[in-house]
Amino acid sequence: MGKRIIVGMSGGVDSSVAALLLKQKGFDVECVFMKNWDDKSEFCFAEQDYRDALRVCDTLDLPLHTVNFSEEYKSLVFSYFLEEEKLGRTPNPDILCNQEIKFKLFLEYALSLGADHIATGHYAKIERYNGHYSLLKGIDKEKDQSYFLYLLNQYALSHSLFPLGDYTKSYIREMASEANLATSNKKDSTGICFIGERNFPEFLRQFISEKPGDILTSNGEIIGQHQGLMFYTIGQRKGIGIGGGFGKKEKPWYVAEKDLKSNQLIIVQGHDHHLLYSRKLFAGKLHWIGETPPENGFNCMAKIRYRQIDQSCQLTLEKDNSCIVSFEKNQFAITPGQSIVFFSGEECLGGGIIEKKL
Repeated sequence: MGKRIIVGMSGGVDSSVAALLLKQKGFDVECVFMKNWDDKSEFCFAEQDYRDALRVCDTLDLPLHTVNFSEEYKSLVFSYFLEEEKLGRTPNPDILCNQEIKFKLFLEYALSLGADHIATGHYAKIERYNGHYSLLKGIDKEKDQSYFLYLLNQYALSHSLFPLGDYTKSYIREMASEANLATSNKKDSTGICFIGERNFPEFLRQFISEKPGDILTSNGEIIGQHQGLMFYTIGQRKGIGIGGGFGKKEKPWYVAEKDLKSNQLIIVQGHDHHLLYSRKLFAGKLHWIGETPPENGFNCMAKIRYRQIDQSCQLTLEKDNSCIVSFEKNQFAITPGQSIVFFSGEECLGGGIIEKKL
C-alpha cells in the first residue's frame, strides 16, 4: 500500500472522518473538494460544503485542493440521466457518478498529483487476495453503500480505500465530535449526487418538456391526467394526484406501469395488487467486479433497490451481456432503469440495469 493518499472531501462528516482516520494511521494525506454541478440555486450547497471541508482540513492541518468536473458530470452522468427519464425509466445517477466521476476522473486527477490511493467516506470494504480485489459490504448494514459501487473495476479498487467500512455511523459521528470537526453534527446529504435536494418535478421541467396523458386503472378506465410519465416511478404511491371517488376508498393507488407508446399511466389499488409483483426480470449492461461472469444458473442474493433486504435468486446468462433473474419470492415494483446488484454473502459481485419485469 502506498503512503500518499488523497481523500475526496464532500464537506460531510463521513469524508471528514475518513481523512482523520488516515492521518491518525500516519499516512501522507491531502484532500480534494470536487465541484460537479454549476448552480446558484437555493438547492445547491457547494459553497457551504466547500467551507465546511476547508474548516475540517484546517482543524486536521491538511491541504485542500479543488477541482471542477461540472462539464464532465453533465456529459457523462446527467445527460444519461435525462435520456433515461425521457424514456420513462428511473435511472440512478449516483451509481454512474461513482463509476465515471469519483473512481475515474477523480482517481486520475489524484494519481496525477502523485497519490498512491484515493479514499472516500463510503461505507464499504475492499479486500485483496492473490492480487484480486473484492468489494464487501460495510459492517453498518443501515449505511452500507456497496450497492452504489457495483460498477467499480479491479483498477479502481486497487487504488481506493474505504476507511469507514469497519465502523458504524454513530461511532463516526462520535469520532468527529471528539476531534472537534465542524461536520460532526451536519445532516447527511440526500437527493441526486452533487445536485442536492429539490422539487424533482420542477427540476426536470427545466430540461424535459411536459407531455400530459391519461391515467388509467388496470381495467382501462380513465380516472385522471398525468403531466408526464417522467414524473412517476413504478410502485409510487404519493403524488399521483388521484382524489376520492374512484375505487375502494380504504386502499391507496400505486403506479403499476408506464405505457410510453400510448403515453398512459396505469395505476392499481392496494400494495398487494398482482400487477405490482413479479418473480422474474430481465437485466442488461452487466458488470462483474471480478471481471469474469459467474457460471450459468448461478445462485446468489440480489437487491433491486438500495434499501431492500437481500433477495435469493438464480441468474440465467443471456447473450449481449444480459441475464434473466429468477427470484425465490415475488418482488414489489421492479423498475426499469434501476440497478439490480448481486451479492454472495458479504461480497458485492456486480450488477446490471433492469430492463423489464417478466
